[in-house]
Amino acid sequence: MSVSKDEIKNIAKLAKLNLNEAEINEFTGDMNKILDYMDKLNELDTDNIRPLSNPLETYNVLREDELKRSIDREDALKNAPGRNDEFFRVPKVIKSDKK
Repeated sequence: MSVSKDEIKNIAKLAKLNLNEAEINEFTGDMNKILDYMDKLNELDTDNIRPLSNPLETYNVLREDELKRSIDREDALKNAPGRNDEFFRVPKVIKSDKK
């Protein structure tokens, strides 16, 4: 299988690329080299090869959800520089341009 200059021009047009004649020649050669390599790969016998979705053996590394005791609210607020009843008090960070 090979690609012609006209096919490269059509692909460039579809991709909205403006290619000059030198670039068209270069891409034609590069595309034909890629397709030749693909033809070579198609010669390989892959009958006894298992299909892969990923070339690496992967497994789920997530842990099971476990209910654990969290820090008590009073302990969390104990060293807070400012508090309002049972909440942290923080400086206002949203500014309004309205007057």
